[in-house]
Amino acid sequence: MQSQLEFKGYALVDPKNFTDLKVQSFKPKPFEDDDVEIAITHCGVCGSDVHTLKQGWGESKLPLVVGHEIVGKAVRVGKNVQEFKVGDRVGVGAQIWSCMQCRQCKDGYENYCPKQVDTYNAEYPDGTVAQGGYATAIRAHQQFVFPIPDAIDSKDAASMLCGGLTVFSPLVTNGAGPGKKVGIIGIGGLGHYAVLFAKALGAEVYAFTHTKDKMQDANELGADHVINTNDKMRLHDFAKPLKGQLDLIVTTMDATPELPLKEFLSMLYVHGRIVDVGIPDMDKPLPQLHAFDLVPNGAYIGGSHVGSKKECLQMLKLAAEKGIKPWIQEMPMKDVKKAIEAVGNNTVRYRCVLVQDLN
Repeated sequence: MQSQLEFKGYALVDPKNFTDLKVQSFKPKPFEDDDVEIAITHCGVCGSDVHTLKQGWGESKLPLVVGHEIVGKAVRVGKNVQEFKVGDRVGVGAQIWSCMQCRQCKDGYENYCPKQVDTYNAEYPDGTVAQGGYATAIRAHQQFVFPIPDAIDSKDAASMLCGGLTVFSPLVTNGAGPGKKVGIIGIGGLGHYAVLFAKALGAEVYAFTHTKDKMQDANELGADHVINTNDKMRLHDFAKPLKGQLDLIVTTMDATPELPLKEFLSMLYVHGRIVDVGIPDMDKPLPQLHAFDLVPNGAYIGGSHVGSKKECLQMLKLAAEKGIKPWIQEMPMKDVKKAIEAVGNNTVRYRCVLVQDLN
């Protein structure tokens, strides 16, 4: 079946006016036998979009359509595609292609492929620039297309495909589940998902926030314990009652220079891990540490990159079975400027999802 879709989207054309996106047509990658073409109905607005539009992660390839929390309907499938058919409701996250030949890909770690292509602001091997989901349509390799369970609404599924998967992957990789104490730093777009999924996996959840008015939100999301790290009476000793107690901490803060990393490391049990998924602009490094900060409990510090297809399918299955619903705000795609500003100003509770309005 040949697609009749016109590929157009809200594109960045002037980095000096990064919220002023213009509707432009663009040429998609050539359609190949492993591809699925998707008519987009919903796209989440991720913090990654804001960093990219602001040039905080480097120079963008202009004109650029961002957006990597995509849900829509398959309108064309390649001859090698067995998992999907035309008409299926499907999604795409923050990665759109990998080589499928390297050790990482063959071991199920395609999200760590050295040749991976991000969903936008990246180049395919043929030089085509990948364009994202603030658009009418997208083409993606079948490995990076996910079936959306009937039990999950498209508006809820969209932001799971980056925001949800970004925290779900380190949770399951590091054994979050019954009998484990898991800390979540930051109650925002990523952090609220981390609380939802850590609780759904069966862990005892400790939520850390420096924003007092988010403490009740953390409780409603399912956190067993909520700690205000900005309480002036406890600023220097909030970690002491939890020293050596937590098995895993996932930090979603992108204000990493302000992260009291030493205090959080002290909360870890022997060989506990802190995993950072909050990535700030390039000019904001992690706080400086000394080797003595890691030695007392044999602590580990690591990172995580989106998630594999296996993990995404596991996440969607869990969300469907447990009735997990993110806290979202819907907007028509034409209000993209308003959405970007809200995400950039941290006024969204807790994910913004754009609904298709381009014809």
